[in-house]
Amino acid sequence: MWQWSKGVVASVMTVLLLAGSAAGAAEKTERISDKDVVDAYAYYLGRLLVLRQEHLDFRDEGFRWNKIIHRSVGGVKWANPNLDVAYSEAWVGLDKNSCTMLEVPKITGRYYTIQTLNGWGETTSNVNERTFPRHASGKFAYCLKDSTVALGPDVQKVILPSAKSRILARIELGADPSQAVALQKQIKLYSTGTPVIAKPVAIQIFTNKNLPGITAFDNASAVLASEADINPGMEEMQAKVRGIQSAAKGSERTRLNELIRTRAIPDFGAQFLKLGTAGNGWHHPTTVGNYGSDYRARSSVNLGGIWANNSKEAVYYKTNTDGQGADLNGTNVYTMTFPKDRQPQSLVRYFWSVIVVDGEKFQVVPNSLKRYNLNNQSGLKTNADGSLTVVFANKLPSGYPQSNWLPTPAGKNYHLTMRFYGPSADLENGKYFPPPLVKASGSLAKSDRSGSLK
Repeated sequence: MWQWSKGVVASVMTVLLLAGSAAGAAEKTERISDKDVVDAYAYYLGRLLVLRQEHLDFRDEGFRWNKIIHRSVGGVKWANPNLDVAYSEAWVGLDKNSCTMLEVPKITGRYYTIQTLNGWGETTSNVNERTFPRHASGKFAYCLKDSTVALGPDVQKVILPSAKSRILARIELGADPSQAVALQKQIKLYSTGTPVIAKPVAIQIFTNKNLPGITAFDNASAVLASEADINPGMEEMQAKVRGIQSAAKGSERTRLNELIRTRAIPDFGAQFLKLGTAGNGWHHPTTVGNYGSDYRARSSVNLGGIWANNSKEAVYYKTNTDGQGADLNGTNVYTMTFPKDRQPQSLVRYFWSVIVVDGEKFQVVPNSLKRYNLNNQSGLKTNADGSLTVVFANKLPSGYPQSNWLPTPAGKNYHLTMRFYGPSADLENGKYFPPPLVKASGSLAKSDRSGSLK
């Protein structure tokens, strides 16, 4: 049996150590590519948007853990509100020794769901008669997988993947909103114990108009550690985020911040406007509510309409252009006509709606009628041939019924969102797109000044 001499061993160890040092130095000085920064920003922003909302909810909206807030019908303070439903909201906090109880009244003849989402905006459960056909009402318990809480035989357990979750309950207003409100107020939420709930990681609160720069990465490790991404394959993106955090501590900080401002944010904005597949000037997000590897879609939805549900519950379409691709302008008149045999109510089991929101905060556009959306309860009038025309304008155009008019902001671009609840197969599989918006001209654009917005 032969042996290395001490001199040879020492020489080999020296070479290995020097090689390791050189590799480490090369790794430390390797620049993060522009593409990696653009991709990592689009990924990381999705978590920041939910974390921002957690801070704002507790700071400004009066949220308390495991206490439900029943919103007044018609509330419009948040992005892309669904004005067709009675909303209730809450933050759920769990640990292994405490579950959160949910009590749901019996609801028939109208759409409802109680949705939970995690800290990345992923839908983690829906409580309704479709997901729990044998236990559509009564008592439910939100628990962690390793929960030690003993539950009664009349309780349906719902396992959540996160210690923190956001609840959004929706009950269709329908023809009798007062009944929807009465049902809404019967929804109850309470904790079985006293869970230990971590404070949200501190971040700089930003606006949609001024998205964060490199400072958002200063505590990226803590932000990522505060909520696991349940989607597989995201480790590489998280490594890129941490790489930016590390590089930003040195001489790369200025370059990275400039890159975020000039490349990452504009790239994300462009992707946001073109989210999903396109048809007739409308964009249909192909992944909503549960995003898999499509982190760009997740971040885009968290920006423009946080807490979106999955396509089993609802299908969404959005646009800020007409059918020719030109930006919408609130001063112009646009029409959208549904054929007699393809009217929106024929495409859903429950209800549909279209809403106008601004292009910055994605909030409703104030107007003297306080009309922000149109839906199956709007009393829309059909044309002589049975088709249905909806009109979008700052002032009511002559020749159109006021019931079919949705006001728009004069001189400004705006966004439309269409929602279809209980979508047909054509909507769910992405084969359908709403009719294009057609810019009116000549006599169609002449307005009745009595309908002018204030």
